[in-house]
Amino acid sequence: MPDPTDLVQSLRANRRQLSRLLTKTENGQAAAEIAAIYPHTGQAHIIGVTGAPGTGKSTLVNALTKYYRQQGRTVAIVAVDPTSPFTGGAILGDRIRMRDLSGDPGVFVRSMATRGSLGGLARATGDLVTVFDAAGFDVILIETVGAGQSEVDVARLAHTTLVIEAPGLGDDVQAIKAGILEIADILVVNKADHPGVDNTVRALRAMLDLGHRVERVNHHGTLRTVPAVPLPDEATAWQPPILQTVAAEDKGIVELAEKIAAHRQYLRQTGVLSVREQIRIELELADRLREALLQRLLATADPAAIQAVIAQVSQRRLSLSEAVSRLLDHTSSLP
Repeated sequence: MPDPTDLVQSLRANRRQLSRLLTKTENGQAAAEIAAIYPHTGQAHIIGVTGAPGTGKSTLVNALTKYYRQQGRTVAIVAVDPTSPFTGGAILGDRIRMRDLSGDPGVFVRSMATRGSLGGLARATGDLVTVFDAAGFDVILIETVGAGQSEVDVARLAHTTLVIEAPGLGDDVQAIKAGILEIADILVVNKADHPGVDNTVRALRAMLDLGHRVERVNHHGTLRTVPAVPLPDEATAWQPPILQTVAAEDKGIVELAEKIAAHRQYLRQTGVLSVREQIRIELELADRLREALLQRLLATADPAAIQAVIAQVSQRRLSLSEAVSRLLDHTSSLP
């Protein structure tokens, strides 16, 4: 086990050491280091940025970063790009869009591919955020892949979730029904200098007016065990504002940063931040247990037995549920 204090100090003083640990983390080889630095986390404000392709997420992240740097705050950016289902590669195009941030010692941009993970994030995104948090960055911006109506994992990880919309990407009904809007702490209509911005804002406001404005504790619509903390009711819960920006021209960025700061203050004053953190840990623990148990099952099961079960399912002699039960029974009987 590495010395936690020495490791944290080296991460904050040496960018090369930080980069190496990020690579090990993304490759799933940094469990000991993550365990060592975890007690030194919990200080950064984690901001998720998601939305449909073409809404200007990267440009907005770039503009927000420049604003935070002007305020003297350090910023880490985790930019997640989609992986090709055929080649397994990724363009990592955010490195192109954020070139004007290069050379700034207070900014660290880490691009990563989803590697087949759904939900808009990569499997290692949470651990990368842990490393950046321990490294002392004030703000961590997570930009997801171009997400659709159900890729909402970023809301689990982020303290404040920005959902970016833009005029001309669909009709009003499409905007209202999109499940991704339900995770928004702040709605941003970017490219507000384009035609149709008023219709987009009107549709988003109609969506908000239709909903019940109660505090979300997990962003996923699934009831979970909630700690005994009184959450804000419909009258006092955070009301997601709708802001208009032209990120390419830095318009509306100051107002957006002020709303982000106001949301962080709301989370702290109401105790919602700690509730969300406990729910996040519960959900992530379940995900990691599921993945670890699957790996253990595959490691202990006889490959021939698995192929035999697959053959029986393909021949319609077993249902998928029966196949799962048979494999679980087989592995449970092993020493």
